[in-house]
Amino acid sequence: MPKLLIVDDEPNVLYSLKKRLGTAALEVLTARTAKLGVGLVERERPDAVILDIRLPDQSGLDAFERMHQIDPRLPVILITAYATTETAIEAMKRGAYEYLVKPVDFNQLRGAVTRAIELSRLRHVPAVFDDNAPAAGEVDRIVGRSPAMQEVYKAVGRVAPQDMTVLILGESGTGKELVARAVYHHSPRSAAPFLAINCAAIPESLLESELFGHERGSFTGADRRRIGKFEQAHGGTLFLDEIGDMTPATQAKVLRLLQEQRFERVGGNETVQTNVRVLAATNQNLEALVAAGRFRKDLFYRLKVFTITLPALRERREDLAPLVEHFVKLVNRELGKHVRSVSPDALRLLEKYDWPGNVRELQSTIRYALVLAAGEVLTAECLPESVRCGTPAGATPPAGESGAPDIVQFVRGLLQAGATDIYQKAGAEFDRLVLMEVLRHVKGHQVRASELLGMSRNTLRAKLRALGMALEKHLAETEHEEQILPTE
Repeated sequence: MPKLLIVDDEPNVLYSLKKRLGTAALEVLTARTAKLGVGLVERERPDAVILDIRLPDQSGLDAFERMHQIDPRLPVILITAYATTETAIEAMKRGAYEYLVKPVDFNQLRGAVTRAIELSRLRHVPAVFDDNAPAAGEVDRIVGRSPAMQEVYKAVGRVAPQDMTVLILGESGTGKELVARAVYHHSPRSAAPFLAINCAAIPESLLESELFGHERGSFTGADRRRIGKFEQAHGGTLFLDEIGDMTPATQAKVLRLLQEQRFERVGGNETVQTNVRVLAATNQNLEALVAAGRFRKDLFYRLKVFTITLPALRERREDLAPLVEHFVKLVNRELGKHVRSVSPDALRLLEKYDWPGNVRELQSTIRYALVLAAGEVLTAECLPESVRCGTPAGATPPAGESGAPDIVQFVRGLLQAGATDIYQKAGAEFDRLVLMEVLRHVKGHQVRASELLGMSRNTLRAKLRALGMALEKHLAETEHEEQILPTE
């Protein structure tokens, strides 16, 4: 279970934050002094820390330095009552994850904690090749023994020790982030920070600020200086996912950084020197984007110094059975289930299906099936209808006897499994079904879908990725349209 440490000298703050942030899935530790907080970091090794700048025995900045000596990859969220404090800014330069100003907006804090814990997992849990995975300990396995995956393993082994930019290509759901983490964990920078940012999930107007930071007053709402990811990741690695979605202005600044390791914050004149290894990924055809004038040719050539291309799951079908076995074990632990095998009929259906959403869709399908599995064998009846019928994902959503999506059946399966986060899982399933229906209605057109849903296009894209719904882009005769292939 992840652990969060809160260090603050105000008892009411500790009580309030512990009560509101603590859940069955998150253990919260507290300390009222810097010394006690540092001691808990040594003994408990928390996944993230909320740290007040002003503490009775020493400054939060000094406590942060000591915590980072113990664990250089520990995400620390600083809280300060002074919006202009230089200590918080200095700590961000030295690797703090975030700083927030009191009174803290709780939703903002909860979001920062969620992201920090996930980042801690990315930094600490190694992504390893299946054959080299240790028998014990938490790891994320890259599963596959096909010739295509063997080439991927060789490429990672060749490039990881070299301090160069890597471009990772592959369809949505093929595991590009896992490969990026494998490069990081096998590199000389593995003890330094690792930050990941999804360029498609952040509004275009904010992406440049997120990457490079901004000065106070540089735009509406910029009430204080912000340190960007390139500055935070100094000495470490930054993973830019969906780099094909960057705006031309941001592309130009990234190009300069790759060439000179220098940049300016938004609205500033000070040149910031950094030392960051960039790993980039996209599911788009960058050469086609260059030809269409939507991606800089010079940045494309700078990124493709070394390229790793991941095969689609349909191109390595011999890996499907070991992947199914792997995901069954994972979901068993997650849901407390005891499924020991997959029936031959179910395995034949899984092997026959085309998997447009790739490995991510397969994992989502196995999770769905295990929720419905009543015994120790995963049967064909537990699989989503799209897999049972062999139709494209999303063509026919899971349905009950009435033909309507049966969210009730899904909830009942969670209850039988003894799940403790039913609201979150059912909410995600409901979102998935709503997005599938709307996208089918507009034939996959994202702009029209976002209008009907009443959300921005960036929010829609972020939800699609979070729910494991694959994105394919194709060139129509008159315009570029984006087709969504919802996955189970």
